[in-house]
Amino acid sequence: MTTPFSIQDYLREHIRTVPDWPAPGVQFRDITPLLQNPKVFRVLIDAFVHRYMDPALRPDVVAGLDARGFILGAVVAYELNVGFVPIRKKGKLPFTTVEETYELEYGSATVELHTDAVRPGDKVLLIDDLIATGGTMMAGKKLLEKLGAQVMEGAAIVDLPELGGSDRLREGGLALFTLVDFAGH
Repeated sequence: MTTPFSIQDYLREHIRTVPDWPAPGVQFRDITPLLQNPKVFRVLIDAFVHRYMDPALRPDVVAGLDARGFILGAVVAYELNVGFVPIRKKGKLPFTTVEETYELEYGSATVELHTDAVRPGDKVLLIDDLIATGGTMMAGKKLLEKLGAQVMEGAAIVDLPELGGSDRLREGGLALFTLVDFAGH
């Protein structure tokens, strides 16, 4: 008798928890082991690709959030044969941009997108590695919508539900897909 394969459990086994980083009491969820092992990386990417191959969920473009969303988003876009656009931290894009500022625990941050990154009506998959407070992903959604795109779903490997980001994003009208939930932060 074989045990059923759970992608969620398999990926969870390969996410490293680093205690007290970047601050005491924080349990940092490090996804780099998912990327280092080619078999695990393929399982991870395939979990996203298989979902978004469905015609009802297939995007016109994938947008990745700076910086780990670039790794995932570019590979997923390649596998789906759609374009990829980066949403970067302020001051990193060379062409005309739109920007969105959002609040952090201590201060604020700004992300930018090229004004020609998407077209009005484009269906966009917005991807990042992790959802904590949801600020970065919501800022990305707002940027894409400023240009007339429709953000069909936000996707991430990890959700930290206790930090409230996934609830805030859903309340803000963004459907979410995550592979692994971790209680605690």
